Amino acid sequence: MTATDRSAQTPGPTPDGPPPWALPPDDPQRLPLHDEVHARPPARIHLPALVVFIAVLNEGVSREQECEHLRLLPGQEGLTLQDLAGSFLRLRFADHMLKWERHTEFTRYVLTQPLPAGVGLGTQQPDLMAGLALPTQWLNRIPGRTVAAVQLAMLQHDLDDPHAALALGQAWFGGRTVVASLLGNGHSMAVTNFRIQEDGFERMLVIAPPGTSPTRAGRISQRLLELEIYRLMALRGLPVAKSLAPVLAEAEAGLAEVTLQLEARQASEAALLDRLIHVAAGIERATAEHVYRFSATEAYHAIVRQRITELREKPIPGTQTLGEFMQRRLSPAIATVAATAQRLASLSQRTERASALLRTRVDIATETQNQQLLAKLTRGQELQLNLQTTVEGLSIAAISYYVISLLLYGAKALKGLGLPLNPEMAAGALIPLVLWAVWKANQRIHARLHADGH
Repeated sequence: MTATDRSAQTPGPTPDGPPPWALPPDDPQRLPLHDEVHARPPARIHLPALVVFIAVLNEGVSREQECEHLRLLPGQEGLTLQDLAGSFLRLRFADHMLKWERHTEFTRYVLTQPLPAGVGLGTQQPDLMAGLALPTQWLNRIPGRTVAAVQLAMLQHDLDDPHAALALGQAWFGGRTVVASLLGNGHSMAVTNFRIQEDGFERMLVIAPPGTSPTRAGRISQRLLELEIYRLMALRGLPVAKSLAPVLAEAEAGLAEVTLQLEARQASEAALLDRLIHVAAGIERATAEHVYRFSATEAYHAIVRQRITELREKPIPGTQTLGEFMQRRLSPAIATVAATAQRLASLSQRTERASALLRTRVDIATETQNQQLLAKLTRGQELQLNLQTTVEGLSIAAISYYVISLLLYGAKALKGLGLPLNPEMAAGALIPLVLWAVWKANQRIHARLHADGH
C-alpha cells in the first residue's frame, strides 16, 4: 500500500468537527507500525518474465546518494528524498518495473521485465543481459558494494512430468549439475546451481505451468530471492569467526596461565591483576566489535529457515532440493559462528570468575595486613599506657616533692618568727598527707576526663 493509498482510506476531519470515529488521538507510531505488514508487498509478475536482483551493502551510502542514482532513470528526474522515506519504492515504466528497498545493512534493487526473446527453455546458458531493460552502466554505478546478484528467469511449461521439465532446466544451465525441487507441493519448479556466472550473477530458473497467477509468481520470486540474500548475509559472520579463532586461543591461554599462577601463588596480586586486565580488555574489545555480527547471523539464519519452510518443497527423485543443499552447506558455517559466539561469551564469564577469585585473594591479604596493623597499634597503645602510668607516678612524686619543699620553707619561716617548731620534723610528718592529697587529685582528674569522654 502506498502513502497515497493510505491517505485516501484514512477518514479525515469533517467540516463541522473531529473525525467520525470515537477514538483518542493516535499515537505517532500507530500508522507506521500498522502499515509495516504492507511495507514490502510482493510484485505481480506476469509470466514469462525476467527478474534481476542486485543487493549492495549500504554502509557509508546515504539515501541522498541512492535517490540521486535513481533520478538518472528515464522520467525520474523529479524524485525526492521524501519518496524514499519509507525505505520502499516501486518505479513503474512502460514494460518493466524497478523496486528499491533499503534495509539495515543492505539495499536491494529488483528489476522485473518481460523475458527477452531467445532465452527460454531449449536454449543453453542464454545471454540474459542482452535484452535488459536498464542500461548496464546504470547497474554497475549503483552506490555500495555488491553482496548478492541473481538473474531469475520465470518460464511457463507443463509439470505433469517433473523429470522432463527438470531435464529442460538442466539443459538451460548448460547441462551442469543443479539442485531442484517442486515448490508449494508441486505448483512450480525451481532450478539453480548456486554458482556465480561470468557476468557476476547467479542464475535461478522457475518453471510454472500455464495459468499461474501473477500473485503466485510474485511470491515465488520474493521467497527465492530473499532466501539467497539472507543466506549470504548470514554467512558474513563466518570470516569474523575465523579471524577471532587465534585471538580467542591466545585469550584462553592467558586466562589459563593467570588461574594457574593464582592457584599456585607464584606471582603477586599486582602482577596477576595486570595480566588479567590485559586478557579481559582483549575479550571485551572482541565482544564490542563482533557481537552485532554474531547476533545478525543468528537472525538472518532464522529468516533463511523460515523461507525454506515457506517454499514447501517436494523433492524430485535423484536431485537435491534447495533446502537440503542450503542447510547442508550452510549449517557448518552457522555452527562455527554460533560456537565462536558461545566461546567468546564463555571466556567473558570465566574472566569474571577469575577476577572474583583474585579479588577475594586481595581482600584476604588486605584483611591480614589490617589485623597485623591493628595488633601493632594495640601493642603501641599498651606501651603508651604503661609509659603514661609511669609518668603519672613520677609526676605524683615530683608534685609531692615540690609541695613538701614549700611546706618546709614555710615551717622554717615560722621558726624564724619565734615559733617552737622543728621544720624538718613537720615536713617529714606531712609527707604521707601530701602524697595522698596529690594522688587523690590525680584520680579526680582521671574521673572527670573519663566522664567527658563518654
